[in-house]
Amino acid sequence: MKLELYQIDAFTDELFRGNPACVVPLKEWLPDETLLKIAMENAVAETAFFIDLGSRIHLRWFTPEIEMDLCGHATLATAHCLISVLNYNRNEIIFETKSGDLKVTYRDGLYYLDFPSRMPSPSSLPDLISKSLNIQPKEVFKSRDYVLVYDNEDDIRNIKIDRQIFDQINLDPGGVIVTAKGDHSDFVSRYFTSQASILEDPVTGSAHCSLIPFWSDRLGKKDLFAMQLSERLGKLYCEDQGDRVIIAGKAKTYAAGHLWTE
Repeated sequence: MKLELYQIDAFTDELFRGNPACVVPLKEWLPDETLLKIAMENAVAETAFFIDLGSRIHLRWFTPEIEMDLCGHATLATAHCLISVLNYNRNEIIFETKSGDLKVTYRDGLYYLDFPSRMPSPSSLPDLISKSLNIQPKEVFKSRDYVLVYDNEDDIRNIKIDRQIFDQINLDPGGVIVTAKGDHSDFVSRYFTSQASILEDPVTGSAHCSLIPFWSDRLGKKDLFAMQLSERLGKLYCEDQGDRVIIAGKAKTYAAGHLWTE
């Protein structure tokens, strides 16, 4: 079977920045095993598969290892693919997903993702995570992901993970966020996933479902500008809306082509 394939850099307005995601339009769902094999072959953090249902889009996300319950950058990439590449005739898209209906609005060059809020709660840090870090956090919280809070942006930039230790813990489907107040943004972060082919995710939209309410509360403001300090760097324009968060960003198309499943 011949399928279309698009690779898009999300949360950036520059090629080779942000987080790359592959987007594959489908007419009908293929077996999950095939979807996972395609994601493994694509070898990026996430591959999004979607079916256009007319009034809404059925969307699923796969890493090279598992199906995810929520993914921000691949949702943004799918919206960009639909609107900027496939000429989808609506500026508002409703995605039907494992995390419920997600709305994406395109306006003035930005894609606005309407996602659930996941305020993290105080937590203790598992010993294996602590031992894997070269710098220990000042505070520990948890929602889907562990949220480790540090003193400053330099700490976030200088964090190193001992992968041999880190991969001994199973956080499926979550990961570890390290975060601090930013020097040139409201807050900064990085994101790590144990037992994954890609240890550090370049830009993690879903992590901001926890980071936005956390920093909104701590900084006393609703509108926030965030930077994810991976090597590729990501920029996110955020808004806390109570039980929902708005995560906005740009995207660039890197490649378009085809794949064959047999």
